[in-house]
Amino acid sequence: MVDVNTLLTQAQLLVARLEKLLPAEPVATDWKSSIAYRWRKHQGHGALQAVTQVHRIQLEDLRGIDEQKSLVERNTRQFVEGHPANNVLLTGARGTGKSSLIKALLTRYAPRGLRLIEVEKQDLIDLPDIVDLISAREERFILYCDDLSFEADEPGYKALKVVLDGSVAAASENCLIYATSNRRHLMPEFMNENLEYKHLGEEIHPGETSEEKVSLSERFGLWVSFYPFDQDEYLNIVAVWLDHFKVTRARGDDVKQAALQWALQRGSRSGRVAWQFARDWAGTQRLKAKRGKRQ
Repeated sequence: MVDVNTLLTQAQLLVARLEKLLPAEPVATDWKSSIAYRWRKHQGHGALQAVTQVHRIQLEDLRGIDEQKSLVERNTRQFVEGHPANNVLLTGARGTGKSSLIKALLTRYAPRGLRLIEVEKQDLIDLPDIVDLISAREERFILYCDDLSFEADEPGYKALKVVLDGSVAAASENCLIYATSNRRHLMPEFMNENLEYKHLGEEIHPGETSEEKVSLSERFGLWVSFYPFDQDEYLNIVAVWLDHFKVTRARGDDVKQAALQWALQRGSRSGRVAWQFARDWAGTQRLKAKRGKRQ
């Protein structure tokens, strides 16, 4: 006969192994620990993870996008003050300030209750769960999707459509979706889709494939486009960032030439490229000054 104690020990070991396979109990969100959070999944269970080092950007530091700043800040201010506001889609060239603008708005309006939750594309299917999680909170939440684009039949595509507009349940009044993308319609466009267009008299009607792609972006109430900077705008932004790093002669001819060469190597004149050049130039100049003092 098998010893009872042996059976109990084996049962306890079996239970311990099964517990490791089960999802962990959800951890309560500490809403006072941060102004920004990430949605993270572990063993199939999602939870909000506080961002300990929030990238704080001042709205005044963003140059060359005054019209875009005005539009998105007005919408955000309406939202924070409890007035009707729209979901926002920010599209355009890379490095032109789309993501930085959202971070700057968080910095400005966090003292008034604005919070940000970053959601990766693969986790968009959890948007209804996230909305339910925050629906009873007093804060105002931006659900932030960065560099958003979809391929055909991705599950997150339909999940985002449902949350934006189309679910049986009403959208929560305390959250909006702000998304950035390099694509206006969030999905790739192909040449053969042009064959679906139909002529009805003087009008041209797109086919079903094109209509489906447009239908997602149309669910964002506010579209804001960003464009590459011209040379003068780019150099002005470089000078602003060099002033930020307290670099002397920030507008000298040698600096301008080096900044233009930097942009040429990267194939882009953007705020991001200007920021990267300014960091490199400021660091190089400080290193030279330090070596000069030693000599």
